[in-house]
Amino acid sequence: MNNPLFRPPAEADSLILQIDQGCPYNRCTFCGMYRGVPYRRSSVDQVRTLILQESQRYPRATRIFLADGDVMRRPFEELRAILFFLNEQFSRLARIGAYAGGGSIAAKSVEQLRFLRSLKLHTLYMGLESGDEEVLRRCNKGETAAHMVDAGIMAQECGLRMSVMILLGLGGSDYSREHAVGTANALNRMQPRLLSALRVIPVESTELYEDVARGRFHQLSEYDVVRELRGMLANLELNSTVFRSNHGSNVVSLEGRLPRDKDRFLSELDRLIESTTLDRESPGRTPLWL
Repeated sequence: MNNPLFRPPAEADSLILQIDQGCPYNRCTFCGMYRGVPYRRSSVDQVRTLILQESQRYPRATRIFLADGDVMRRPFEELRAILFFLNEQFSRLARIGAYAGGGSIAAKSVEQLRFLRSLKLHTLYMGLESGDEEVLRRCNKGETAAHMVDAGIMAQECGLRMSVMILLGLGGSDYSREHAVGTANALNRMQPRLLSALRVIPVESTELYEDVARGRFHQLSEYDVVRELRGMLANLELNSTVFRSNHGSNVVSLEGRLPRDKDRFLSELDRLIESTTLDRESPGRTPLWL
C-alpha cells in the first residue's frame, strides 16, 4: 500500500485494499489529505493480483474497505468485476465499504447500485461537509448540497448505507448560522444511517490555511464551535441515525442515536456552553496528529 492511506474510524477492523491512490477531485480548500499525491487508478488486473495476495494472507476477512478517496468514481463495469472477485476469493466476506462522492454515486443507475449492493457493497462514506450552498462554493467542494443529498437518497433506496461526514466551523464566523441550519436541513432530507461531525482544522499546504493566515477566513472559537453544533443538532429531525462527534479534532465528544439521544446531547452542550471551560477567543488546541 502507498502512503498516505486514509480510512474511516468505523473501518478500523476491516482489511484495507488500496485499489486507487489519491483523490480524483482533490481541490477542496480545506483538505490536505491527498495534496501532492497524483490520482492513479489501478487496472482491474492489478486489483485482482492484490486481492489474490491479500486473500492468501487474510483468508478469514469478513470486512473490506476499498481505498482511496473516491472508489465509486470507477465505471460500473470495473466495480462489478472487482466486487465479483472479492466475493470469490473471500469466502467469509460480509460487507464492503468505500468513500464516495455524490457525483460518483449519481453516475450509476438504480439497477447498477442495486447490483453492487447484491455483491456485498454495504456502506458508502460521503463528505457532505455542509448543507449550505454558499459555504460549499467558498470551500470549492465541487458539488452542491442538493446534488449530494439526492445521490445519498438514491443510494439508500438501493439498500446501501450512507455514512455522512460534516465539518463544524467550515463556514467560519461569517457563515456559522447558515452552515448549521443548512446542514441540518440537508441531513433531514437525506436521513443518513450514520453521521459524523468533525471540526475543520486548517492544514498547511491548503487554501484554507492561507486564508486564515491572511485574515480572509475567521475561525470559530471553541465556544462558538460548540454553539454551532448545538444549533445544528437542535434543527435535526432524523428518524434513525447513529451520531458521533468523537473524532480527535472535536471540542466535545458525543455518541449515540438520533432522535433517541437528542435531548441528552442538547443538555450536555448547554452545560458546556454555560461553563467557563471553553476558549471564547480562539479555536483552542490543535490535535497532536497535525
